Amino acid sequence: MAKVVVGMSGGVDSSVAALMLKNEGYDVTGLFMRNWDSTLNNDYLGNPNLNNQICPQEQDYNDALEVCKKIGIPLYRVDFVKEYWDYVFTYFLDELKRGRTPNPDVMCNKYIKFDMFAKKARELGADFIATGHYARLENGNLLRSIDTNKDQTYFLAQLSPKQLENVLFPIGHLEKSKVREMALKNGLNTAKKKDSTGICFIGERHFKEFLENYLPNKPGNIVDIETNKIVGKHVGLMYYTIGQRRGLDLGGNLDKYFAVGKDVNKNILYVALGDENPYLYSDKVLLENVNFISNLRPTKCTAKFRYRQKDVDVEIEYGNEIFVKYNNVKAVTPGQFCVLYQDDICLGSGIIKEVYKNNEKLWYL
Repeated sequence: MAKVVVGMSGGVDSSVAALMLKNEGYDVTGLFMRNWDSTLNNDYLGNPNLNNQICPQEQDYNDALEVCKKIGIPLYRVDFVKEYWDYVFTYFLDELKRGRTPNPDVMCNKYIKFDMFAKKARELGADFIATGHYARLENGNLLRSIDTNKDQTYFLAQLSPKQLENVLFPIGHLEKSKVREMALKNGLNTAKKKDSTGICFIGERHFKEFLENYLPNKPGNIVDIETNKIVGKHVGLMYYTIGQRRGLDLGGNLDKYFAVGKDVNKNILYVALGDENPYLYSDKVLLENVNFISNLRPTKCTAKFRYRQKDVDVEIEYGNEIFVKYNNVKAVTPGQFCVLYQDDICLGSGIIKEVYKNNEKLWYL
């Protein structure tokens, strides 16, 4: 009987993944990862507003434990707090310092869930590892999930082919509604549990208040890029991303401004009026940290520049550097991942290093 170690998050997706594998006759073991120290910054210790609450991470563990008891599998717990800090959180802070918009969930999959976790699973005797990701694996290819609204291949596109060996995605062929239905039918306590949103280590806390613990605020000017006039003040460039409108706090008739760029050296946030303003659009990017999962190397395919963005038709220029060309896409942002697809096959991804328009690098990004 093949042994599978399932990453149990305390959510409904991993719960149903474990249930399905158990019903299919696998020898299933659950493994819960603790990746963040929730006592940092008095998040849950000494905070009068949270004194009567259990830390969400501990609640997740308790939920995972109850699920494992219900379906009759053991649950182990492993601590990756240091590794998460070194490989994910440090990257997150470094990208913000550069004025870029990071995606720590991608790095968590690359360095923690499909590396550290996989090694621990092998120590437990695993033949396979499994997670509750909405994705599929067929003939060595990473494919989008059947539920396109929940598809998570965007967050898996930095994984190597080696990391995807002996991996199972049990719910990748299911709609989310079916997953919840199965959880309810089998009496799992996570059946109606709300999906986690946002960055895992921030949780429900205010982004600005959290970051103040690690990066000093550097307020500066907000400048209209077309008139070069100061139209307001920002609280720190790290709190803004390209295409953002809400949170600029310009007031009055200025609420139609959108963030279009940053000058980190001068500490300026550039904005432009209107959601169709040309300064919001670009037509080419240079990628770094490019990772290919598939052996396919098409010159024409599709891409996503943000999670849940509609696919964009692109052309790839291969060489010592890899450029991706497209037709006038809005709010393409340095630091985010460009994920490439051929139909349902996820080809791989790269980090957006530079953004261009009409073959000129956008200096304000």
